[in-house]
Amino acid sequence: MIEASTILKENGFRIEQEYEDRLESLLQSCRNNLKTVDEELIKKAFRLSYWAHRNDRRASGELYIGHPMEVAKIYVEQIGFDDVGVAAALLHDVVEDTDISLEFIRETFGDSLASVIDGLTKISSAFESRDTSKAENVRKLLLSMASDIRVIFIKFADRVHNMRTLGSLPPHKQIKIASETLTLFAPLAHRFGFFAIKSELEDLCLEYIHPEEFKEITSGLRDSKKEREAYIRQFIEPLKLRLKSEGFAFEMYGRSKNLFSIYRKMKRQDKPLKEIYDIFAIRIVLEGEGTKGKEDCWRVYSIITDLYKPLTERFRDFVSVPKSNGYQSLHTTVLGPSSQRVEVQIRTTEMHAIAEKGVAAHWKYKEHVQSDDKEMDRLLNWVRELLENPESEKASDFVRDFSLNLYDEEIYIFSPKGDLHSLPRGACPVDFAYLVHTEIGFHCIGAKVNGKMVPLSYQLKSGDQVEIITSKKQSPNPDWVKFVVTQKARSRIRHWINEKTRKATELGKEVLDKRKAKLGMEISEADLSRIATKMRFPNTQQMFFELGSGLFDVNDLLKAARGVLKEDEGERDNSDSLRIQYESFLNSAQSSGSPGLLIGGELHTNLATDYATCCNPIPGDSVFGFTSKTGAIKVHRVSCPNAPSLILNMADRIIQVEWSRQKDIHFVSALRVMGEDRVGILNDITQVISKTLKTNIRSITISSDDGVFEGNVVLFVNDLEHLRRLIDRIKKIDGIHGVYRYEEKGDETGAR
Repeated sequence: MIEASTILKENGFRIEQEYEDRLESLLQSCRNNLKTVDEELIKKAFRLSYWAHRNDRRASGELYIGHPMEVAKIYVEQIGFDDVGVAAALLHDVVEDTDISLEFIRETFGDSLASVIDGLTKISSAFESRDTSKAENVRKLLLSMASDIRVIFIKFADRVHNMRTLGSLPPHKQIKIASETLTLFAPLAHRFGFFAIKSELEDLCLEYIHPEEFKEITSGLRDSKKEREAYIRQFIEPLKLRLKSEGFAFEMYGRSKNLFSIYRKMKRQDKPLKEIYDIFAIRIVLEGEGTKGKEDCWRVYSIITDLYKPLTERFRDFVSVPKSNGYQSLHTTVLGPSSQRVEVQIRTTEMHAIAEKGVAAHWKYKEHVQSDDKEMDRLLNWVRELLENPESEKASDFVRDFSLNLYDEEIYIFSPKGDLHSLPRGACPVDFAYLVHTEIGFHCIGAKVNGKMVPLSYQLKSGDQVEIITSKKQSPNPDWVKFVVTQKARSRIRHWINEKTRKATELGKEVLDKRKAKLGMEISEADLSRIATKMRFPNTQQMFFELGSGLFDVNDLLKAARGVLKEDEGERDNSDSLRIQYESFLNSAQSSGSPGLLIGGELHTNLATDYATCCNPIPGDSVFGFTSKTGAIKVHRVSCPNAPSLILNMADRIIQVEWSRQKDIHFVSALRVMGEDRVGILNDITQVISKTLKTNIRSITISSDDGVFEGNVVLFVNDLEHLRRLIDRIKKIDGIHGVYRYEEKGDETGAR
């Protein structure tokens, strides 16, 4: 085994005194911030890193060893996890950038440190590519976190120092690295509870991405510093006296909010800096831990609200219900002198350490944290869940949802049994259903919030009690993607849509195979590719998908197939015959009683139109037209499950369609109804539909289970307003839990 010190000695290498001094400073930081320190391990790692990088310099011109030393210092002072992480921080670029091998690291320092270096080396290459939005890069980062949490901790420290020294790089690299940091590393630091790191990264990103706004805010804060400090002193002096008289040991100070949060507030409120008033907060850190520390927080809150009038709607209790990253604190906003709003945060020293250093602070405050730490386990389980995403999910969707779910503020929801769950702000019952279990999400048909039925798109609030109503017959509605906010719900719904697309494609192949067998036709794979090209499909898969989805008829495909086969025989299509057939088709379609459509603002009654069975549009719906291969127009709702695929992949066949004002035409629509299975409820429903609202019913199917019924009512309506009146009236029937529009998968649709 070759020792790092042997390498230095054999090469007659000497370490400059400046770096020996910096090493001693690093060791002192380790003594101050770590529970245990193996100083020989850290010295050995430093010497090897110094030797390996002896000929390297950074873009700024300084010796490269300065970078890993700063990364190690940031790791110690802002994360403070363990000494193995400090040694790994010193060596984090050695395997990737020098001739030192991973095997040498393992022989010299052991498996634990080598595994961290291996993880850092693997993810470093991913972020060197130009396209850092690839989901694979993010997945590599998550995998490294799942294998050893110190990998991401060191990566945070590395990114902080890179951002601090970003000015040495050319402008295009500055923008790339800053954008990547703001999109991924800052929100990820937030999720891990590293408030100080997250805030510094955001502020540094603001300087490079929005330099003008950065200068405006820093200049404004500098100009108002004296005035702000004077107000803070005026606010805290009477509070200090009161807390001291009550015997509290504490630290109290005012702090400006980070620049990026001020920038966001300016953008969100569309106001200049001078009109943003809550740009600082008062923080009170109490000595004490455990139950007594929590009790002291509440006692201090009571004293504050005795001195200053609280704004109760802005009170937040993160002591009783911590955030998912472990953050605990009481937040209140009060009216200070001159009736100015002041935010006050109350926490203990332990809470403060966790707020600043996130889950890593548990290492300092708990024993046996590696094998028994709920906060760490929860984060790692969250990482593993993210990695369960279907591989077919689009990279852009994955990265966007990943970043959004990192940053979201949280609300706290109760199950019917009283279990507490956290969700991002803006979450709906469908998000809650998928949080509880994927199968509950798939079969979610309705929801009760605080005992009352609500739409599935209802935005939940902290303290809500949510009950999910399910049905074995229910399947995800593609519209849910529009209002769910959690990555898990969005991912599972998209996966279901992809599966539905796959099945439609397989069905299309099956339909064609059956017709070919019946007609005795032989069509090769090469012929199918030529047919797809002739019919203007991008590929055969899209052709089969449209066929399986009912977007065009198999006879049209066979007609194109015969043309291709005839060309092989040297014959040409009879264009006149096709024109006559096509005109005949148009004439027959006109007799279907289609209401006029406004196409490009003009009424057209001489075009073949059809109404998609996948979404059953009715007048009043937002719709678009899809031009079929035969020239007929199929009308879809904008919210149709097939709309995204059609609009994205076949934009040239999409036309603008609006409803005309033609009356006395009826359309097929369907309602899903559910409620209590009591005697006479079916009669009540049919009475409301048929007699009260004079609406014809085409069919009703009802089933019941365990005192709850559900069913579909297919009926003929004039327009969307007619349908809404039906829904509103049925909801008023005693015992009805939910009524909503249902996309019937039947064989009839259209006007009559």
